Amino acid sequence: MKINLVMIVKNEARSLGKCLEAAKPLADQMILADTGSEDDTKKIARSFGAQIYDFPWNDDFSEARNFALDHSDGDWNLVLDADEYVQDGDRERLEESIKGRQGKWLGVITRLDPFRDKEGVQTAYTLLPRLLPAGVRYAGRVHEQPDTGLPCFPVPLKALHDGYLQPGKGERNLALLQRAAAENPEDGYYQFQLALTLRNLGRLEESLGHFAAFYRQTGREAGFWAQGVILYLYTLGDVGTPIYLEKGLHIIMTAEPALKDRADFCFACGIFFMKLVLADTPRYIRYFPRIEESWLRCLALGEQQTDGAVAGTGSFKASYNLGLLYEMGGDKRKAAGFYRMAAEADYAPAKERLALVSGQKK
Repeated sequence: MKINLVMIVKNEARSLGKCLEAAKPLADQMILADTGSEDDTKKIARSFGAQIYDFPWNDDFSEARNFALDHSDGDWNLVLDADEYVQDGDRERLEESIKGRQGKWLGVITRLDPFRDKEGVQTAYTLLPRLLPAGVRYAGRVHEQPDTGLPCFPVPLKALHDGYLQPGKGERNLALLQRAAAENPEDGYYQFQLALTLRNLGRLEESLGHFAAFYRQTGREAGFWAQGVILYLYTLGDVGTPIYLEKGLHIIMTAEPALKDRADFCFACGIFFMKLVLADTPRYIRYFPRIEESWLRCLALGEQQTDGAVAGTGSFKASYNLGLLYEMGGDKRKAAGFYRMAAEADYAPAKERLALVSGQKK
């Protein structure tokens, strides 16, 4: 069995060495399509024995990926970006996983995505089809996907991605996404990606039109539907105008039957109900119990590494929020219990609140 690493790169000197060092034990060959590097990317690649092919950049990620794949003779191709680093991967275990399943299929890896928000650095889980059998190619100008109807199954590979911690990525993709969305106006996936990019750039109100288009155009069977609904709900709550709060409430009631067993959805509901009650307490006070119910439901479901979920929504973040809720209600004993649960996961804000409610800090 031959497994090749296949990548597209441009000016990746910051991270490429770390990426190739981590992936090298998994790959028989490393094949890179360079789209115009002006730094030491090629030099670093050659130092790892990689084969490098030049591809003139044409604003189409799938064409670049397919060009690289065309140069691979592997039975399987592991597709990574230069800012992704294999964390949990063993060649023997990977081969056993491949041999244990018949026919053609796509191997899904788990990617850990640290990102910054107003609370600091959080980590999201992303599930991606990145182990491709020979012959599979990509489609899509940006946020490209394997162009196949083959089924997806998990493989024992995890990777850390630090791209969201670097500046400029959202701005780079925005123009391509706008072009792709204009070319495919009925494609809910591009509306979702465009909404997500604008949200990450802080352009919340602008993103809402694209979230609404995604919501209209996308069926529940789509793999990105749940993540899109949850982010739409967060954005409606963040903007917080009366009409958007009413829209968010409608989305919760509509989507809840399908998403009630996802901890990240229940966590978002707790946040939304809290904002709803604070925005207009007399009108929405009947939803106050839903705050507690939502976060208790998170703990009952437990931590889930579902696509798009943020680490802690089924554990320490829900516990911490319950601690805040009980502390605001004057029940310091109950608050301390939930802070303690979160503190045991080494969640720093919980440690600080626990010290305060326990009288250990003034």
